[in-house]
Amino acid sequence: MRKNLFFLAIISLLLLVGCSQQETIQKTGDLVIPTFEYILENGYPVNDKGETYGPDMGNMMIIEEPDLILAQGENSIIGYAKKVELDGPKPKTPEEAVKLNNSPPREVPLYDVDGETIIDTYWIGKVNR
Repeated sequence: MRKNLFFLAIISLLLLVGCSQQETIQKTGDLVIPTFEYILENGYPVNDKGETYGPDMGNMMIIEEPDLILAQGENSIIGYAKKVELDGPKPKTPEEAVKLNNSPPREVPLYDVDGETIIDTYWIGKVNR
């Protein structure tokens, strides 16, 4: 799971490197992406449903991950994956943890910033294009 989150953080960083230092929220097409600077100053923005959204800041700072984490789907579409769906089931025993680690790839929906509109699929345990 950490490998997937690290991948998401790298994608987020690459997407936001070109953002202007003065911009607080970047719009890519219809997708709203907060910049690192905005998040550092204000925390993650919140959508109409009260969910936080943005790139996973990783080890850059001490802040919880947002509810909706920036990700690139299987069709190269940029959107948000829900943290709870990325995390998946929690193992209760070491045996369950081994079984989950060896499970086949699974897909989670990739959403628009509203957290409802599905725009693509993100795969866990499989390379997204």
